[in-house]
Amino acid sequence: MIVKRDSTKKTHRNKRVIYHMAIVITIVLGLASRTYSHLLVEFLAENAGDMLWAMMVYFGFRFLFIHKSLSAAISLSLLFSFGIECSQLYQEDWINQIRHTLLGSLILGQGFLMVDLVRYAAGILIASLMDKVILM
Repeated sequence: MIVKRDSTKKTHRNKRVIYHMAIVITIVLGLASRTYSHLLVEFLAENAGDMLWAMMVYFGFRFLFIHKSLSAAISLSLLFSFGIECSQLYQEDWINQIRHTLLGSLILGQGFLMVDLVRYAAGILIASLMDKVILM
């Protein structure tokens, strides 16, 4: 029984390392998609950043809740992403000051766009498919 517990811990540790790497790679790709958007085809320039942001959210939930199911990670990621987008409907000075900082803008966004919900769903779907194919 101790051997099984140790191997389970090792498996979870290995998955956490992979999710951590996925988060870092996704952040780098997301920042690059914003910085070098002029080098991308129009479709990617318009959609990649939001999709990658949602993928990073998904990998973050997988990292934090390693024992949870794939469907739980998808649900949490959708709730979080949609919640952040809907929070952009709230426009008060204090939160807009946060949104005007680089970090605040990257996390909270600037303004509500319905199309972002589709982009988030697509990013989470892509991340969960990658997760299922690579790690499961």
